[in-house]
Amino acid sequence: MTRKTISERLAQLEARKKTLQLRLSKQERAIDTRRKVLIRALVLHRLENGDHASSSRPFLEWLQRELSKFLIREGDRELFDDLLKPHGQEQSPKDDNIAS
Repeated sequence: MTRKTISERLAQLEARKKTLQLRLSKQERAIDTRRKVLIRALVLHRLENGDHASSSRPFLEWLQRELSKFLIREGDRELFDDLLKPHGQEQSPKDDNIAS
C-alpha cells in the first residue's frame, strides 16, 4: 500500500474542511430560518388573538411604526395595508366605487 504524500493529505483535509464549512453554513441558515418563522408566528398570533385592549395597543402601534420604516417597496407595503392604514380608512377609494 502506498502512502499518501503530505500534499495529498493536506488536499484531503482541505476538502474535508470545505465540506464541513458548507454543512455548518447550511445548519446556520436553517437555524436562522427557524428563528424567523417562530418570530413571525408570535407576531401573527398576537395580532390575530390579541384582545386589542390597552395591553395590545402599544405592540400594534410599535409594529405599525416599524413596518412603515422597514417596508420600502410598494408591493411589500400593500401586503400590510390592513396594518398600516389608520383604522378609519379601511377601504380604499377603489373599493367605494365598486360598492356603489
